[in-house]
Amino acid sequence: MKVSLFIPCTVDVLLPEIGISSYRLLKRLGCEVVYHKEQTCCGQVHFNSGLRNDALKLAKRFIRIFENDENIVCPAGSCVYMVKKHYPELLGNDPEWFERADKVGKRVFELSEFIMSTLGVCETGTAFEGKAAYHESCHLLRGLGVTGYAKKLISGVKGLEVVPLTSADSCCGFGGEFSNNFPEISEALVRDKTDGFIASGADVLILSEPGCLLNISGYLHRHHPDKKAMHIASLLAGREE
Repeated sequence: MKVSLFIPCTVDVLLPEIGISSYRLLKRLGCEVVYHKEQTCCGQVHFNSGLRNDALKLAKRFIRIFENDENIVCPAGSCVYMVKKHYPELLGNDPEWFERADKVGKRVFELSEFIMSTLGVCETGTAFEGKAAYHESCHLLRGLGVTGYAKKLISGVKGLEVVPLTSADSCCGFGGEFSNNFPEISEALVRDKTDGFIASGADVLILSEPGCLLNISGYLHRHHPDKKAMHIASLLAGREE
């Protein structure tokens, strides 16, 4: 199956290992993976900041680049949500572009969703010794409603014991520019999240959103350097058994 990899800005600039792991994982699962080097930001940051004209330009650019791809896979639920939900809204006054946005949106998948719903894979053949807790990223849980796929894939990793996380579905406090505009609230939220992680006894916190990983990893680095957070792509692309 041919797959086009849609890489978010945060991954491209700050977390390239997530993109590499996504590529490796999809290749190992039998996909022919292509990457459009001309892709740029999906426009989520601009849209959330009220810069709708800039977001509109980026939406049209994205559609032009990806509209001929059969399957578009992204390791970030927030970016998938932007394309699926907000592109049609941005382009609602232009029937031609609305239709193009709608067609592209139906072919965009979050990584774990694609692996289970389209490839039909429940176990990726990887192993990880230790205990893990899972953080519910807001866009996967509340926006796309696909967080169940990630949890099922994690539970299929050999040697990994999944332990419950207190308030797993509470926000980590990132929220894009929210963490910059309201740093005190953001830090309180991420502190509560990491306190729950530490109390769980887990060795690693697994999550599915690059923004959450930046926020939680940053707090752990400053306050609990012995603890680790990991994107699900890195976990599933790990050592094969």
